[in-house]
Amino acid sequence: MKKVGFLLFSLMLVSCGSKVVKTTKTPPLYEVLTQQSTGGANIHFYEILSEPNEIKMLQNDPFLRNKISNTDIQKSNFLILNMGEQATGGYSIGVERVEQTKDSIIVKIEELSPKLTDMVTQGITYPYCVIKINSKKSISIK
Repeated sequence: MKKVGFLLFSLMLVSCGSKVVKTTKTPPLYEVLTQQSTGGANIHFYEILSEPNEIKMLQNDPFLRNKISNTDIQKSNFLILNMGEQATGGYSIGVERVEQTKDSIIVKIEELSPKLTDMVTQGITYPYCVIKINSKKSISIK
C-alpha cells in the first residue's frame, strides 16, 4: 500500500511540471508620476522635458526620485503642468487623455476649479502634475 501511495505521489509530482511563459508587456502610453495641490510654481505654464539633462533635474524632487530610472531618461519625455497660484483649495490639474498618432503624441489637459457651492480650504495652493510619456515622439498640448 505504501508503494502504491508513493508511486501515485511521485507520478503526480512529475506530471505537474511548470512551463515558463515569457510575455512582453508594453508600458502604458503615459503615467502620472505625481499630482499635488501644493508645491507647484507661481505662474501657469506647461513644460515638455525631452533632453536628458532636463529630465535628470526631476530626480532632485523627493516625490520623483525613485520613480524615474535611467532608461526612462533615454526612452521617455516628461511633462510638467503648473496651474499657478490659486487663492483657495479645490483646484487641480491633470491629464484628460493622451492620444498617439503616427508622428506625435497629443495630450489633452484637464484643469478643475471648485464650484461656488464647494467647501474649500482658505489657503493659497499651487497645483501641479508631472507626467511621464513613454515615447520620444513630439508632444502637442491642447
